[in-house]
Amino acid sequence: MQEIERKFLVTSEAFKNEAHKRTRIVQGFLNTHPERTVRVRIQGNDGFLTIKGKSNKSGLSRFEWEKQISQLEAEELLHLCEPGIIEKTRYEIYIDNHTFEVDDFMGENEGLIIAEIELNSETEPFSKPEWLGKEVTGDVKYYNSNLSKNPFKNWS
Repeated sequence: MQEIERKFLVTSEAFKNEAHKRTRIVQGFLNTHPERTVRVRIQGNDGFLTIKGKSNKSGLSRFEWEKQISQLEAEELLHLCEPGIIEKTRYEIYIDNHTFEVDDFMGENEGLIIAEIELNSETEPFSKPEWLGKEVTGDVKYYNSNLSKNPFKNWS
């Protein structure tokens, strides 16, 4: 139940040509406490309820528990969420033995594109594609829970 991931800004839309899968995501947060978040997500036709703990000092690791729920249950739970629903298209790109998930945000966060890669350890090496930009792992302003409260369009 430990998630180890790194996040990066994306410098171009070249990743779209490498994508093997594209999925629309709508998500909201039932709780955005700094110690834990509770997220409701509709990804394609599936629903998910996810609890994430606080990140460690490096920002690379944190507790994550996820349970698949029906799309109808997720739709109902979205009505209970805090203000600031996140909408994005997720692209999956396979590079070597890893999958990059690239989120192209819409709505209040349009213009922001973030790539994430999940790893088995904090020191696991991986190949970096040319469109991968500045690393933002551990920068809480890029957490979806914070983007729901302080969207990208409001940044100066």
